[in-house]
Amino acid sequence: MKTHNFENLEVWKRGCRLAVNVCVASHGSKDFELKSQITRSAISIPSNIAEGAERSTNADFSRFLSYSKGSCGELRTQLMIHQQVCRELNITPFDGTSEMISETREISKMLGAFIEKLTPNKTT
Repeated sequence: MKTHNFENLEVWKRGCRLAVNVCVASHGSKDFELKSQITRSAISIPSNIAEGAERSTNADFSRFLSYSKGSCGELRTQLMIHQQVCRELNITPFDGTSEMISETREISKMLGAFIEKLTPNKTT
């Protein structure tokens, strides 16, 4: 297996930046349940990339990248729900919510491409 220094991976860096942005944006939220779930999903994205990179095989790494991609979709869903709840309550969503949703889409694409790269070609 080729070793991966996760700290040099652009997808990990972007995941960390997104997690920080989510934590900062949600800091003052009074909706502790949703805030907790959103921050845990955000932190899970770069954490799973790091954990997978520290594993011993590409198959393990790929599996953890898949977990990270799942967390990215989970975060996107939670941010969309947050945005809709705020609309219905006529309150302001977290600063940068739309941008964070867009970033989850980009990170998800990056993770998908990375997973493809690590997956051996299958012949049928």
